[in-house]
Amino acid sequence: MEKISRTLNVDLLKREDFGTLVNIKGWVRTRRGSKKISFVAMNDGSTINNVQVVINNEQFDESLIKKITTGACLSVNGKLVESAGSGQRVEIQASDVEILGVCDDSYPLQKKGHTMEFLREIAHLRPRTNAFGAVFRIRHHMAIAIHKFFHDKGFYYFHSPIITSSDCEGAGQMFKVTSLDLKNVPLNDEGKVEYEKDFFGKETHLTVSGQLEGELAATALGAIYTFGPTFRAENSNTPRHLAEFWMIEPEVAFNDNNDNMDLAEEFIKYCVQWALDNCKEDLEFLNKRIDKGLIERLKGVLDGPFKRLTYTDGIKILEKAVADGQEFQYPVYWGVDLASEHERYLVEKHFERPVILTDYPKEIKAFYMKQNEDGKTVRAMDVLFPKIGEIIGGSERESDYDLLHERITALNLPMKDMWWYLETRKYGTCPHAGFGLGFERLLLFVTGMSNIRDVIPFPRTPHSADF
Repeated sequence: MEKISRTLNVDLLKREDFGTLVNIKGWVRTRRGSKKISFVAMNDGSTINNVQVVINNEQFDESLIKKITTGACLSVNGKLVESAGSGQRVEIQASDVEILGVCDDSYPLQKKGHTMEFLREIAHLRPRTNAFGAVFRIRHHMAIAIHKFFHDKGFYYFHSPIITSSDCEGAGQMFKVTSLDLKNVPLNDEGKVEYEKDFFGKETHLTVSGQLEGELAATALGAIYTFGPTFRAENSNTPRHLAEFWMIEPEVAFNDNNDNMDLAEEFIKYCVQWALDNCKEDLEFLNKRIDKGLIERLKGVLDGPFKRLTYTDGIKILEKAVADGQEFQYPVYWGVDLASEHERYLVEKHFERPVILTDYPKEIKAFYMKQNEDGKTVRAMDVLFPKIGEIIGGSERESDYDLLHERITALNLPMKDMWWYLETRKYGTCPHAGFGLGFERLLLFVTGMSNIRDVIPFPRTPHSADF
């Protein structure tokens, strides 16, 4: 085959220099036609759209034509021409075809509908489907948007550790990290594990958050954000939970909770606008095939400010809804940790726009949140979205050494692992605030997918760590 520079599908479909000899490489999505002519739809992952290749079968060896099956990988040289068929503007009249990779007859992604459950079983192949190609291109664009947003605002990207000895959330749902021989674990006289003999000389885990380290960076660099994998050993099989997921966590010195809410709203609107501006074709496909209200819902987020109210006022609204006949699976009362159904009611039915709830009871929030003067609530803020519920959780951080020490002690958190965090409140402390955005929850909203396992390439859930 003659050497011609390859053109990506996304670029080729924009070209108008008809009659030019071009080369494309990619995978066969479908092949149809007759004994004399084949119409081959090829996709290379650069766009949701296929390029149609027209092959005159009589110009090629019959054995080669037989290898052009769904899933096969081809390199095609040919003339770029205007398409006579509907649905595409250009196509290629093939002059050379090379089979780069044959595809066995057992290839599971044939031209038919596949359930999401089935595609999770073949996660090594599902990126080749239209839906997952669209999802993973959008995932890339959302990562770019996040970095650009913070960079343009003067934030610094800070790498927090994946292995940690502290529990940021205080929930204890952490994966242990060890180099000890699990068949012969060293025990002391009390029957407890001798972590002194482990690799780090102490008990360590996979992190649940980069926040604590992010706070340290904010008191030096002013404004930072982390963006990395986090882990929760929570035995949950819901469509909203993963054991391994990605978090974006900005921390800003001198911000209070109002500044925090302003930043969160600006940030998430920026990401949604970026998707609408840069992922148009993929969103249109997902809007048609996955969620017919997707694009309208995305635009709705940009239409006006988010509604802000206290947790206490939110509870009053929910209690009135129950009194008026609204049924919830979980009870509503002051002090309850709101379930997704409660959050979605406020967003989707009562206010019909995103909501930011503030001033939660301290008992249901993390130890590091700054307490309000009432002694009952903390300066927390959660951003609630349609179809998702909580998509961002954050707070103003407790900057007073004594109050933070008192809270850590009250919750029986191991002081030996928190000394360094407390010391920042002794050495030039300052007001500061931040929040965490679950990347996959953002992607659930932006793509319209209904299960969080379908917006990450290889989901990690209870009893599932394949691929």
